[in-house]
Amino acid sequence: MKILMISDVYFPRINGVSTSIETFRKELIKLGHQVTLLVPSYPIKIEDDSDILRIPSRYLIFDHEDRMLKPFAVLKRLDEFKQANYDIIHIQTPFIAHYLGSKLAQQLGIPCIETYHTYFEEYLFHYLPLIPKNALRYLARKFTSTQCNHVDRVIVPSTAMREKLIEYRVTVPIQVLPTGIDIDKFKYTDADDFMHQHNIDRNRPRLVHVGRIAHEKNIEFLIDVLKRVKQNIPDILLIVAGEGPALKHIKAYVKKLSLEDNIIFIGYLDRNTQLLSCYCSGEIFLFSSKTETQGLVLLEAMSLGVPVVSTAIMGTKDILHAQQGALVSPDDVEQFAERVSLLISDEALRQQLSYEANSYAHEWSAKTMAEKQLDFYDDVILAYQAKQPRPSNQSIIGRQQF
Repeated sequence: MKILMISDVYFPRINGVSTSIETFRKELIKLGHQVTLLVPSYPIKIEDDSDILRIPSRYLIFDHEDRMLKPFAVLKRLDEFKQANYDIIHIQTPFIAHYLGSKLAQQLGIPCIETYHTYFEEYLFHYLPLIPKNALRYLARKFTSTQCNHVDRVIVPSTAMREKLIEYRVTVPIQVLPTGIDIDKFKYTDADDFMHQHNIDRNRPRLVHVGRIAHEKNIEFLIDVLKRVKQNIPDILLIVAGEGPALKHIKAYVKKLSLEDNIIFIGYLDRNTQLLSCYCSGEIFLFSSKTETQGLVLLEAMSLGVPVVSTAIMGTKDILHAQQGALVSPDDVEQFAERVSLLISDEALRQQLSYEANSYAHEWSAKTMAEKQLDFYDDVILAYQAKQPRPSNQSIIGRQQF
């Protein structure tokens, strides 16, 4: 099968969307299929695979981490795309990429699907604070339903997100398909060198959080938890890996609560080396985002045998409902802190959850999820072709094998 993907975001921009795209892309290629990916260019030089096409882009005014694709730079390659004979277009983000993907699908005469990764209803007001929240929620819902109903089918990473889209009156078929984990990549690594490099005392009880430092990630909640845990465990340390627009605010909040000696900010880390060591440097992984459509970092931590304490809101419910490898907490600082303190003080429980976590993460194999995505592509292509006018003796062709 020949797949054309398009996204407004991709590495070196580090977030869950970039990770999801790359995980599926690599697994689809391993399974023998061709994936061409259209993504923005970034100011820094990047070594890409030959099937990743960097499109000229410009900065977004309100978010300098992201880029905006230049539509003409995509559309001028239309003849090239026609010659490639793609079977399906897969849109990964609902901005310029959505409109370009829809346009290309019409021009190429092929079906178009979209993965809806982000819960914009609880996201936008952090970046557009002057607009009333109710107005932003209405606009987010209207924007989402309009775009989703404009493609042939929609993929979401969790049942919670599917329920939201149905609530928004999205009427096209919706498939729940989470991003899997490359189990071979996420294996336990010795974190001693990492801790030595960052002057982390391995004799201190250690918590870790990995993720973009953005307002919607609810990191203030974790800082409040840290303050509460410190009352019982004075030398507790929280290791935070990631960067983002809320970093300055979070550091100011840490200073306000006099927690500077109990937290270390590491910044962005290479996913193939230092990030794995960072996960393993913690005895417990913490998470409390209210807007995740999946919560991939939970699976990454679990696959490395790091026990989790987390709330189960939105997409994280699908991962945490089994209550394997994790202690699930209500959205309450006191109760969350109690679970953290319990797990820090009970080594036997940590070992039990560590074993459960590693075993459970294997159920979320990236290969399995990619195979399900291929089956989904087949269904979409067959349904699309069935609607097209054709001679009575013309057969319907599904997946093309290489």
